[in-house]
Amino acid sequence: MNLKLLIKSFILWELMVGLAITLKYFFKRKVTIDYPYEKGPISPRFRGEHMLRRYESGEERCIDCKLCEAICPAQAITIEGGARQDDGSRRTTKYDIDMTKCIYCGYCQEACPVDAIVEGSNLEFATESHEELLYNKAKLIDNGERWEFEVERNIKADAAYR
Repeated sequence: MNLKLLIKSFILWELMVGLAITLKYFFKRKVTIDYPYEKGPISPRFRGEHMLRRYESGEERCIDCKLCEAICPAQAITIEGGARQDDGSRRTTKYDIDMTKCIYCGYCQEACPVDAIVEGSNLEFATESHEELLYNKAKLIDNGERWEFEVERNIKADAAYR
């Protein structure tokens, strides 16, 4: 038994096993990607940057029900609203999300009866200051207009599982 251990120590057995594993994977196809230039697939259920959506007619979807504000466990959403002058329907006048508080749980999206607030597939929204992560209604609507095609595609892909 000691002789076997001595021989393994003398020929550096653990080192040889490690080199064999290295050589085994050295010639195989690489699995890493060059991230900023190549992007991997993202699930349709991915919860990224928030956005407010509009109907095809251009009218805002949010009906000021405040369900997303009530269900948010981080209390990151603040909504103020009221009735519109022309038809009396309720719409938001202020819709703020503090993205530094948000825990990306998706409860706001699930609670919304009209799919107004959604979490899209955008994961690249790093900023240099805290103020840039305080989203107001204009920023959220702008995100919705920019990412609407992808959001609609993800909602359709996920519809069978809802």
